[in-house]
Amino acid sequence: MKLRHARAIAVFGIAVFALTGARGSNGGGCDNSSSGSSSSSSSSSGGSGSDSDSSSGSGGVSVPGGGSSADKAARDVTIDTCAYDAATKKLTAKITVKNDGSLDYDYSVTMKFTGSGAVPATAVKTGIAVTAGSSASAELTTPYPGTGDGSEYTKCEVTRASRI
Repeated sequence: MKLRHARAIAVFGIAVFALTGARGSNGGGCDNSSSGSSSSSSSSSGGSGSDSDSSSGSGGVSVPGGGSSADKAARDVTIDTCAYDAATKKLTAKITVKNDGSLDYDYSVTMKFTGSGAVPATAVKTGIAVTAGSSASAELTTPYPGTGDGSEYTKCEVTRASRI
């Protein structure tokens, strides 16, 4: 093999390695479970939504991180409260969407409500208009699928977010 062929193969190998990342060092990947500092971010808050007619869970929340457009939209979402509203018999999550960009966006957010022994429930909110450099609040609700007091739902998680 000639030197130029060996050099071309070496350059190709380095390019493939750089583009795919070192899998063993959390340096990249396609799933949201990597924990490298360059590819994960979380925005959590333990809100308690303590209205007189609602009971709240422990406030556990999570937002996926990563590098795709959807992950960037998810990082713009902060969960303020995650609770069961006894008056409406609905699971409710209040969120704030912050748009630090220079363009106006319409956000769509899918929220999953879970907890110990709870049947997962999902809420979707579309058309959350956020102008450039500002934030907007929204509320995602879904009917309570249980028969108890809602205390089994202790966690809200953004499972999907997008912006257009």
